[in-house]
Amino acid sequence: MKTSIKTLFAISLFAISINSFSQSFSNASEYLDFVAAEQEEITKKMWRYTKALAHSKNDRNINSKRKALIKTTEQAIEKIEKADGYDGNEYKNQVLKHMRLNESLLKNEYADIVDMKSVAEQSYDLMEAYILAQELADEKMKESQMEYETNFYSFAAKNNINIIESESDLGKKMAISNEVFQHYNKMYLIYFKVYINEVYLMDALNKQDVSAIQQNANALSQSAKDGLEILKTVETYKNDNSIVESTKSAFEFFIDEADNQIPKLVDFLILNEDFETIKTTLEKTPERKRTKDQIDTYNKKVKEVNKGVKTYNSINQNLNSNRQKALNNLNMTNEKFLARHIPND
Repeated sequence: MKTSIKTLFAISLFAISINSFSQSFSNASEYLDFVAAEQEEITKKMWRYTKALAHSKNDRNINSKRKALIKTTEQAIEKIEKADGYDGNEYKNQVLKHMRLNESLLKNEYADIVDMKSVAEQSYDLMEAYILAQELADEKMKESQMEYETNFYSFAAKNNINIIESESDLGKKMAISNEVFQHYNKMYLIYFKVYINEVYLMDALNKQDVSAIQQNANALSQSAKDGLEILKTVETYKNDNSIVESTKSAFEFFIDEADNQIPKLVDFLILNEDFETIKTTLEKTPERKRTKDQIDTYNKKVKEVNKGVKTYNSINQNLNSNRQKALNNLNMTNEKFLARHIPND
């Protein structure tokens, strides 16, 4: 006679709750119920971790949920180890293999991802590696889950257990979150590839390195224009083009900054360099040997520099204000996109 059991699969992690005592099982259905019930608990913890990634800016909060998930998984492994298997330990060992892989991913790959995040903003390559590491770790979890489900169905079939197909709400939420993050990460890399050039440009500007400023301004302008072309071809998630539009606005700011505003700042820096040269020459010349032409040239440059300082400061102030608006708009759009598409319950 076949018995029935309802599947409680989730997309990523394997769920576990903890008791301190060993258990034994009188039939295969009872053992599968035990496994499924354990699966549901850890899936809830995984969902809390996923929600924190989507809705929290607090890295400490996110990491604490990862550690809580690790602790639950460690305790689960101990419980499964102590519990008797059914009809030998083959299926029990398959379950433990799945759980230990997830434990390893949480302790190692995901811990490395936390460390990578702190330096990811330094270059496009580091940011790309950070996002790729996330995706690879998620893919390993997904593959492990698929193998677990195959073993689950095989064990059920072997013991004449009828599996009632269903998908838990948590499973659906995890599937949705995976899709949303894939789109979000793709869009963020498109943006970051342009943005990092602005970071380098600001560094050169702070150092007043004219050559580096011009080089990075050209790179920023070209990458932003390339980015606008890329945005024309990207697929939106559920017809939500909010990130595309906000990214487009940021790119348009970068282009105006690089093509129209930075040259004015460079002109002032060159003017100031000329003034410093004239000033140094004049100061090295004894007063009795200074010519009228030297003094007139110096006084003229003083007026030009004083006027240039006002223009320079005004342009910088406007750039800082408009940059902040563009980046705040994009950050807010990203937050709303995740909040809109990833459930928060």
